[in-house]
Amino acid sequence: MAKKGTGYFDRKGQFFKTGREATESDLAALLGQIGDGESLAPGIAHMLLERRTEVERLFAEHDEMMAEEEAAKAAKLTDIAGKVTKLPRSAS
Repeated sequence: MAKKGTGYFDRKGQFFKTGREATESDLAALLGQIGDGESLAPGIAHMLLERRTEVERLFAEHDEMMAEEEAAKAAKLTDIAGKVTKLPRSAS
């Protein structure tokens, strides 16, 4: 007799029993071939999901650092803008 079940599909249309497996497949596909021979991407995808909180925290810290760096660059350009004087052209 037929039974009803729930399944999940990754972006390529492959069937998985759990949503986690489907997500890992999508992450591995996003990462592509890593290493020689059999790809390390599936294992890396698994670890990314396992450590998702830490990875998200790192990205948030990275975004904050990049924003601070851009602000510092903009401030540095503004600080020297009023101190630059054009040299007179020589009459050659």
